[in-house]
Parts: sequence; C-alpha cells; structure tokens
Amino acid sequence: MDDTDLIQKITAPNAGMFTGKGTNSYLIGKKDITLVDPGPNIQSHLENIIEASSGNLKRIFVTHTHTDHSPGADPLAKRLGIPCYGNLVEHDFAMQDRTFKPDKLFTDGYVLETEEYTLEAIYTPGHASNHFCFLVREQQCLLSGDHIMDGSTVVIAPNDGSMKDYLDSLEKLFTYDIQSIAPGHGNLINNPQEVIQWTIDHRLQREKKVIDAIKKLGKCGLTRLLISVYSDVNPKLLPIAKWSLESHLVKLIDDGVVIRKQNRYSLTEIN
Repeated sequence: MDDTDLIQKITAPNAGMFTGKGTNSYLIGKKDITLVDPGPNIQSHLENIIEASSGNLKRIFVTHTHTDHSPGADPLAKRLGIPCYGNLVEHDFAMQDRTFKPDKLFTDGYVLETEEYTLEAIYTPGHASNHFCFLVREQQCLLSGDHIMDGSTVVIAPNDGSMKDYLDSLEKLFTYDIQSIAPGHGNLINNPQEVIQWTIDHRLQREKKVIDAIKKLGKCGLTRLLISVYSDVNPKLLPIAKWSLESHLVKLIDDGVVIRKQNRYSLTEIN
C-alpha cells in the first residue's frame, strides 16, 4: 500500500493479463473516507480495505463496472451500510459486473466536498460507456481507473467501448490541471500530460496503420487486417488486439474513411 497525505493505494491480489499486478483500490481521506474502486470480491482484499479505513469509510465510488473493479462494492456496502456511487453501461458486455447496483448515479462534473478533500467526477467514456475518472483537487491527482494505465494501453472492446469516445475523453483531460495520475493498474504517473499525449498519438498511429493496411491489401477481412496491423504484438495477444481493431474500424466507418461490405473492409472512394 502506497500512502500520500490524502490517498492510500491498496492493490488486489488479482494479477493477470488484463490486470497487471492487480487492480488498485484507493482510499481518499482519513476521517471521511471515499473508496474508489473496491476491486474484485476477494475476501482478503476487502479485509485490507476495511482495516486501512479504520472505521471511517463513508462511501464507495466506482470508475466503471468491469469485473476487476466493482464486484467488491456490494459486499462492502452491505457490511458497512454505506452507499455506492456509479453508473451502469449502455450496452452489456461479457466483462460487466452484474452485481453492481448503485445508490447514486454520477453526472459529469459532480463534486463531492468534504472537510478534507474535494473529488470531481469526470465523464470519460471509451474503455467503457459508464467510465468516470475522479480528480482529487487538493493534490491535482487524477484517479484514472482504466482510462489510463501505467505501462500499457487499455483495451477498447466494441459494443460498449468506443475508440472515438476514448480519444475525445483523452483530449478532455487537457482542460484540467492534473499533476499526477493514480491508475487502476500500475504505479503513480508523474508526467500526466506527456502520457496522455503519447496515448492519443499511439492510437492515431495505430489508426493510420489500419488505413495503410487496407490501402495495401485492398478489400480484406478482419483476420488478415489483424495480422498486418498488429504485426508488432505477441501472437498470444492477438485475440485481445482484435477488439481494439474492431473499434478502430467502427470509428473509421463512422468517419467515412472505411466501408464494410460482406465482412470485408475497403477504403471509401474519396480515399
């Protein structure tokens, strides 16, 4: 667990391909504590959260409802008699936590003020349609959930994820004074503007690879595109990369750059 004046990090023991070393839960404050992302429903992890909060846990905030971030909310809320804040997804998806039932919904710009700290909810769809980041104003620290991770990029899966929304949400963060990012996975990020810009550039470079591959291959299916566009990725990760590729293609179709006919992709005539 890492401590700052206002923020404590507790990492769940759920290391894996999607979660890195585990999902980070954050306790904000000392006497009037807000828990951001309770993580998975692992008893030892929930006990660590309760012990670290010293009886002062007042509410639970959830960045989004993927199964590594929110399943701990229901058992903690029932045990401690505290409310859960969060939103539900627009489109169901296999990674959704169906146990999460929020007591209160967030709106973009919602502010929680306590005597110790101020938390602002920032709507950042893309990785998930219900994704929010939270800014601890006193420390200008952004709790980013899965919007930005340390050391890796996030998966943008079709149906509930949106590449266009993700890029727009990243650009939105430049309008806030952010000095550090506390991600849902990994360590504290102390160069937030550079990381945000790198993430945008990386996605746009991948988008260009999609366009260049279609231009080179002509009409082609998803599998052929996947191998070409993600030639730099470990083959074991290609099933995951396929989700992001599909999201890139949805954006390019919406942008009028690519068309899809009979499960084959090609550039529009104006390109």
